[in-house]
Amino acid sequence: MKYRKLWSMLLAASFILCSCGNDSGQTTQENIESIENAESISADEQEAVFTYDYEQRLNVIDDNYRNYYEIFVYSFYDTDGDGIGDLNGVIEKLDYVQEMGFNGIWLMPIMPSPTYHKYDVTNYCDISAEYGSLEDFQRLLEESHKRGIRVVIDFVMNHSSSGHPWFVEACNYLKELPEGTEPDLEKCPYVDYYHFAREQVNSSYYRVGASEWYYEGVFVSEMPDLNLSSEAVKEEFRNIAKFWIDMGVDGFRMDAVAHFEESDTSYNAQVLNEFFGYCTSLNPDFYMVSEAWVNDTMIAQYYESKTPSFFNFGVASAEGKLVKAARGKYKAASFVKAMLSYQDTLSAIYDGYIDAPFIANHDMARVSNMLRNDANDMKMACGLLMTMNGSPYVYYGEEIGLPSSGTKDENKRLPMIWSDKDTTGTTKGPKNADYGITSSFAGVEEQMADAGSILNYYKRAVRLRNENPEIARGEIQVIEALCIEHQAVITKTYEDSTIAIVYNTSDETIEVVLNDAAVEGMTIRGYLTLNGEVVELNDDKLMMPAQSICILK
Repeated sequence: MKYRKLWSMLLAASFILCSCGNDSGQTTQENIESIENAESISADEQEAVFTYDYEQRLNVIDDNYRNYYEIFVYSFYDTDGDGIGDLNGVIEKLDYVQEMGFNGIWLMPIMPSPTYHKYDVTNYCDISAEYGSLEDFQRLLEESHKRGIRVVIDFVMNHSSSGHPWFVEACNYLKELPEGTEPDLEKCPYVDYYHFAREQVNSSYYRVGASEWYYEGVFVSEMPDLNLSSEAVKEEFRNIAKFWIDMGVDGFRMDAVAHFEESDTSYNAQVLNEFFGYCTSLNPDFYMVSEAWVNDTMIAQYYESKTPSFFNFGVASAEGKLVKAARGKYKAASFVKAMLSYQDTLSAIYDGYIDAPFIANHDMARVSNMLRNDANDMKMACGLLMTMNGSPYVYYGEEIGLPSSGTKDENKRLPMIWSDKDTTGTTKGPKNADYGITSSFAGVEEQMADAGSILNYYKRAVRLRNENPEIARGEIQVIEALCIEHQAVITKTYEDSTIAIVYNTSDETIEVVLNDAAVEGMTIRGYLTLNGEVVELNDDKLMMPAQSICILK
């Protein structure tokens, strides 16, 4: 995409970069000669334009605070030429994941299933043949762990596939059961595994063949809801959990937990509490992150389960705080105060909580669509995400501006673009996706070589987290006097170390006067700017370019 690269370089060239706090590295006119021909600019010349003198030593703590990368294996990387991504493809790209600074991956469902998305499982203790084998998965775990990457797998406990042997056997039994006769669980224990009834309780109940029986399937008829009150079902899932934990899986992403029992948060939290307790009895470091697509008030109630993480839906999606703040529709001052409120509310309920913020996932429009392909706003959203507490989640392709289209799920799960020229490993993507959906941005290979790319912004943003453990773990304090509209300043304290984070979410350069005792004597430790601009600190005056973030210590 020549015009994108040219625009990025023109923006960078518009700044004559001065000293960066330690008087090292200057950019002169010679660095930006031949800017009219962006294709002629070498990687070395780009690095000169994008001078950055604040890279720190990595300080990565081996705990459950991680930077997670969500992977839809089907669309990620294909190694056997069938057009479908596979586990060996994930293995092949682990070096990329590590280079980007992610030290955790969340694999969307990998178990056998009749659908492309695999959220309807037919066998909970195996790998989908499309993706590979258990041996491939074991190798993925080993290779991930060698790189310090923990692996979380999607765990679908709310429902199974209608093709699961449990459900098939239960339905066959009920079809043959004489009318008016009560099921005998000794003859068919699987009847108790699901929610069966002799009447259609509501529109989420479907008939079992031509029998008098109905079953619950809140999402679709092919996904019958499991009865998690059944001791037999609980025992099944304990055995399934043990199977994967013994293999080396580091955590589960719990699917659809708000639907375990509709509108019964207390019950759902208790199910999670018991299940997590069992998992940690097998591995004390075991991690769990749960999907409860509910408001902040109900998320607080879910943390009463004393399980570590729930996705922060309040900051996600087109209407979430991250996208709105990136667009300037939600002020930076309001954003940091919301972060503080979230911290204070949840820590009072469960002080072991680890927030799980994200911008988008596989059920939402892509970030590029939410932000109308505005690369600057996309970078700003990333910067905001990567300075939040907890464990941030990045959906594959988000770092290169991968597109989506409309509301169809398949269009939110398109093939990863590894290169604009080399199609090796490129998948065909979901069969029912609308093709002809093109990206406004280059692939991984091209963005890696472009210092001003979205990808390289993500890379630096994740590195800042890996340099400063206070970002993920620190207790937030808002400096009220320095929070004005699009300007905000907070401190984060972890153990005996305090950093400050300064935000400018406006489209203008601003001067932030650091005249508060909480930041007195601090110096620049790192920063995020859109296109190579420099953050400068002179005495107590911090010059913040448009849509920039600075770390002080």
